[in-house]
Amino acid sequence: MSVDREYLSLSLTKVLNDIGVNEGGMLKRRRSQLLIESVETIANRTIGNNVTVFNFGSQSEGTTTIGLTSDTDALFCRHDYNIIQDWSEWEYGKDNYLMIQDENTTPGYCFLQLLRSHEPLPMPVLPFEDNKIVDSLGGRMLLKNRMIDSSMVHGSVKHGPSIAFQGMSEMQDKDNVIAYPCKSWPQSASGWLERQGLGTWPTHEMRRSAARTGCFVVPTGSKVSLYPELEWRISTSLAERCLMFDLNITQIRCFVLMKMILKSFLNPRGEINVSSFMCKTVLLHCIESTESSTWKDNNLFTCLTYCLLELHSCVQNDHLSHFIIHENNLMVGQLTNETKLLLSKNISDFIESDGQMLLRIDIDDLGLRLKVEMNLVPQRAYNFQSSLKICNTLSATKLINLASELSVYYKHVLHYVHVFNDTGISTLKQYTENLIAYSVKGHRLEQAAFKLFAPFLYTTYGTALASSSIGENNQVSPEALVWLSAGLNSDNSSSRLKLASVFYSVGDMKKTEDILRQTEHHYFSHPVLPICACWEHAVRVVIDGFGRVCTEQNEDCIKHITAFCVQFIPQEIHCVPQELQYEMYRSTPDGMFHRGPFDYWMDWAVVDTLPFLYFLQYKTYSRLRREREKQQALDKLSKTIEMDKRIKSLWHEETALNLLGQCQEQEERRQEALECYIRSLHVRARNNVAVIHICKLFSCLLNQKLFEVVR
Repeated sequence: MSVDREYLSLSLTKVLNDIGVNEGGMLKRRRSQLLIESVETIANRTIGNNVTVFNFGSQSEGTTTIGLTSDTDALFCRHDYNIIQDWSEWEYGKDNYLMIQDENTTPGYCFLQLLRSHEPLPMPVLPFEDNKIVDSLGGRMLLKNRMIDSSMVHGSVKHGPSIAFQGMSEMQDKDNVIAYPCKSWPQSASGWLERQGLGTWPTHEMRRSAARTGCFVVPTGSKVSLYPELEWRISTSLAERCLMFDLNITQIRCFVLMKMILKSFLNPRGEINVSSFMCKTVLLHCIESTESSTWKDNNLFTCLTYCLLELHSCVQNDHLSHFIIHENNLMVGQLTNETKLLLSKNISDFIESDGQMLLRIDIDDLGLRLKVEMNLVPQRAYNFQSSLKICNTLSATKLINLASELSVYYKHVLHYVHVFNDTGISTLKQYTENLIAYSVKGHRLEQAAFKLFAPFLYTTYGTALASSSIGENNQVSPEALVWLSAGLNSDNSSSRLKLASVFYSVGDMKKTEDILRQTEHHYFSHPVLPICACWEHAVRVVIDGFGRVCTEQNEDCIKHITAFCVQFIPQEIHCVPQELQYEMYRSTPDGMFHRGPFDYWMDWAVVDTLPFLYFLQYKTYSRLRREREKQQALDKLSKTIEMDKRIKSLWHEETALNLLGQCQEQEERRQEALECYIRSLHVRARNNVAVIHICKLFSCLLNQKLFEVVR
């Protein structure tokens, strides 16, 4: 097939724009990921972890599509070590480590030599009992990179320097890397600051700005190292992010196409012969060596071909220089001779097809869309999603990811509060103060993340204070109400329901009724999606209109269109209705063996907002002796659970069934109650308090039978 390259380039540009590879989609992805990393950092600082989180990779760069399903590399930068390259950077009282690069280290890697904390001198060679931590080499005490092993938990898998989690909703598609920061620019990358290619990119100012980001050391050695356990990889990920954020949309589209080609033809069975990082490095080298005027929409296919030719040369020569640390060959030890021959042939075949193989890419229907755009097939033959629909889907996905991370880290903070059970309120107070103090000095994105995260903690703190005062004198303290008010708009309804539960617990049915009525109205005034980090359904249905709102508004819409599950930790127990308190005791000794490392929520009372709303209405109207409204609330609770059979909108269906069963018992409908508990056990066979409810129900029936016999 012989085609006009400009025509093909413009057709590709149109198709990529339609599937979300455009300025708007790119910025949406970037902001979402930057907000997520700010939430993660804030949550860690709240509980006292001196950690900064960075989310690197395609999602944070905005260089992916829905069909590429790119993952995220989360780098947890720990600030408890002072990594230095010059003795002038040594700090008194710190754990100081000197980066060493010599004839024993692979380019792009280093050793970390232990230094004394009270004087700028090397640590003397001493025998250490735990040789997993340090080793001696050439008269120097060196830190091993095995420290990541201490961060492994059940269910995690080690991939190089990262920890991946399997089968856990909150950790899906995410590799967590532990790293230590070095404030200064790596000496091995000093030549890059003065290097200048054919083009003017990156400018000298950009290089100097990138150098101010310093670098990280990551606990992994080179595959060809003589000392793989002693080496640490030098990472310039922040500098690379700065460069990627400066690319124009044509360059971004070129990178996306390279990744589609990689997935479709070069790594078709999921193997990693050539990584997306290698493709990104090739792209950066190509941009540096060409005039900036080359990278325009009408030249996209030519730019793509140029990048593939460069990649072909790298594969053949078994050499690809890291863009910043030039001496680091990214392909060393990566490819066998057989793999090199196969890759070379596949890349050559693609280049020689002159664009024809693009028509065979299934990802995001790119090939079919391109055929339609180039009038190779009639448009009526295919019914593609519109660009607006894709935009709404992307916006919804990004908001759900952000909301899910909020839920994950809110749960994480609550876990730390729960651990300090005897001093729960003082711990909550300390965490709240930590959160506020950190937010004051945070940058713009951290301020935005703080506004999203803080209301959840405020609500928990307020409820814990209320629980304490209710336990003492059955009153809600003014301070508790202040904090509950501050957290009222965390999301659509969970904080409002906790406030209603507080007033219900002190017997103020009028205020409880008012809050519940307002909450129900607020819930059904928006397209609301339930959010929970406890466990994952097989199906998730996004309500009509949700994506449109996500597209039209920024992340603040989380406060209106998401409903987080309502979580009560033991420190809030006096604000929890008795029927829900049972959920805190769901785990038997046997059940504990069937819990995962992130199932600590099973020691709490956790319920979806809509069932809890109707349950509280039922209890409130029961107290107010308003039979009609009470039965309406009970019907709504039942219908909500029945509807979940079809749309799977409840995360804690078993808890909703347990609450409905207890309501049925109070209505003297014991058979219906038993059916609820049995259904609950079908949803979750273990760690389910339905077992206790069934035993209580049978005991009640037995006692009633005995009473009738005696009478």
